[in-house]
Amino acid sequence: MARFEPRRSGGGFGSFLFWTAVAGGAALLFAAAFFYSAVTRPGPSTQETAFVVERGANGASIASALQEQNLVTDALLFRIANRIYSNGEPLQAGEYSIPAGASVKQIVEMISGGDALQHAITFPEGITIDGVMRILEESDVLTGEMPEAPPEGSILPDTYHVQRGMTRAALLQQMREAHDRAVEEIWARRAENLPISTPEEFVTLASIVERETGIASERPLVAAVFVNRLRRPMRLETDPTIIYGVCKVHPNRCRDGRLVDAQGNRRTIRASEIALDTGYNTYRIDGLPPTPISNPGRAALEATANPADSRALFFVADGTGGHIFAETLDEHNRNVARWRVIERERLAAERAGR
Repeated sequence: MARFEPRRSGGGFGSFLFWTAVAGGAALLFAAAFFYSAVTRPGPSTQETAFVVERGANGASIASALQEQNLVTDALLFRIANRIYSNGEPLQAGEYSIPAGASVKQIVEMISGGDALQHAITFPEGITIDGVMRILEESDVLTGEMPEAPPEGSILPDTYHVQRGMTRAALLQQMREAHDRAVEEIWARRAENLPISTPEEFVTLASIVERETGIASERPLVAAVFVNRLRRPMRLETDPTIIYGVCKVHPNRCRDGRLVDAQGNRRTIRASEIALDTGYNTYRIDGLPPTPISNPGRAALEATANPADSRALFFVADGTGGHIFAETLDEHNRNVARWRVIERERLAAERAGR
């Protein structure tokens, strides 16, 4: 009689492999969950911290610096997270404001995304190139050697937002490119029949308009006065050209484009300086000076390209910070007389208050 025996399964080794794979997968899932928890949990820092990534720094040195500053607990963890969460982007130089308790993942994404602090550096409208170079040199945000000074009137004054570590040469180039774009754009839509024929003359005239008034609403009128004088032709006879020429000839008498006395205090023009022929003094020369006398801002460029519709040929201070304009010399002389009365009254009040 035949004996029936149950057939043995041949899947013993296969079962082993299956369960091994299951265990391995579970381990991987556990490791992934553990890693994700490690890189997303709040970091050790208890306050917002400025962290600087120097140009050329590699991932290892950045990770070590973060650990040294107690922004991450494990430099190796940061390096692994960087490979996973940086989306292939390199860690970027700059100054970063790391929030209190920032996770490793947050810090990786911040630095690889270049989300660095922006520092404002302001170059006032009407600043001279000497003033520009002084600001570049004295900045503790910028790096690198001082570049060669560019020509007067070749940068666009503005507030520029830069990252710590930007080079001085790079910012200067950015300002020059901004100037070139602005001049090209505004010159292309200038009024017809202006008595200037080149962008260079345009910038020179705008630089005078810029230095004559800081009141935005007056710039088109000031520009109109000079355009009207050039058309006649009359000499421009503008004080800022005297000052600029004196500063070129006697730099010890000036600071940042302003006349100063021996103690460094701002002062007015001397009679001898009005008579000084510097090549820029428009009381002594016809037409425009040979170069700009400052770096005009966008508003002065706009006003010069499209001056006010006015027949005024003269203007003088009105005692309120602005100017009063006149079409005739007689009217102008009356305005000047009023201004001198105001000056005398102010001087008497100052003396009385001493």
